Amino acid sequence: MEPTGLWLIGARGSVATTAIAGLLALRARVVEPTGCVSALPRFADLGLPGWDELRVGGHDIAELALDKRAELLTEAGVIPHRVFEAVRAGLSEVDRELRPGYHPATNPGSQADAARRLADDIGEFAARNGLARVVVVNVSSTEPVFPALPEHGTLAALEAAMAVPGRTVLPPSSVAAYAALRAGCPFVDFTPSTGIRLPALEELAAAQRLPYAGSDGKTGETLVRSTLAPMFAARALHVRSWSGTNLLGGGDGLTLADAEHAGSKLASKGRGLATLLGGDVTSPLHIDNVPDLGEQKIAWDHVSFEGFLGARMSLQFTWSGYDSALAAPLVLDLARFTALAHRRGESGPLGCLGFFFKDPMGTEEHRLAEQFAELTTWAEAR
Repeated sequence: MEPTGLWLIGARGSVATTAIAGLLALRARVVEPTGCVSALPRFADLGLPGWDELRVGGHDIAELALDKRAELLTEAGVIPHRVFEAVRAGLSEVDRELRPGYHPATNPGSQADAARRLADDIGEFAARNGLARVVVVNVSSTEPVFPALPEHGTLAALEAAMAVPGRTVLPPSSVAAYAALRAGCPFVDFTPSTGIRLPALEELAAAQRLPYAGSDGKTGETLVRSTLAPMFAARALHVRSWSGTNLLGGGDGLTLADAEHAGSKLASKGRGLATLLGGDVTSPLHIDNVPDLGEQKIAWDHVSFEGFLGARMSLQFTWSGYDSALAAPLVLDLARFTALAHRRGESGPLGCLGFFFKDPMGTEEHRLAEQFAELTTWAEAR
């Protein structure tokens, strides 16, 4: 097996810390790969990087050490105590591979300078660990919607603007994507932030012959929606409205309590539902910060639909879970599958990985079963 790097943007956040702790626990054989799609028997012979072959590094603007962050997640019920004790030393080792991230408020020079520093960090990580490739995955906090600028249209215009000191032409997620591509690394966006979804960055990915995937990891409410919505369509039942309420605490709750930050998340969820049902539907969605929930997330949905002879009916469901525990195995899956795509020489958006996202790039398919079929067909192709 070839040693492979997993470079996490937002490496000290809840999702990243849970993914790192889980990877170390899998290496130590103290847990089973429950929730890891890539560990299913049908993918066993693809030559995916093994748990022992994955090396982790990353960027973050936060300074709390990984083991301290994991301790907080253990107290919150996300990481079992026995797992935390088994991986505590390993977390400290990984923490030494983390580097300061980019924040526009504290960046002293141009965005080009910042991106160069980030790319150099990734390159040094790859060289230091003798890695065949590095997959960069963005798991940082959701950003406010960033305005479209003319400079986003071409790579030449973007790079000229990035070189101007003090000019903020890209949000942090896109600076990270640019740096990853310049470092020769495939990029995965697990967030609904802008990331790589700009024509100039897509141009750069094509020039570098790199694959990329995203966006916005599908872990809870939308996972259920992408399973149930096709049922209504297949049975010719008319959905009149689909209302949802999300209650969450922790860092995500605080971030998404801000309407500007929540905008991209709400748009991502809404696009998927409209596609699944074959047209626009009344679909109000609320996201509320409930600090008392801590790391737990609760989603409640009410579906109003119409059947034969106009009969009015409804479906309700509640999804309750730890979002970090749901997301972390998918981060590991995406690193392994994207590494496979890179090894095969693929480039451009990996629509085959749409199974993992609310708002997938490279495909218009949102139905979960069909997405899994596409993933399987792609993975097993030789």
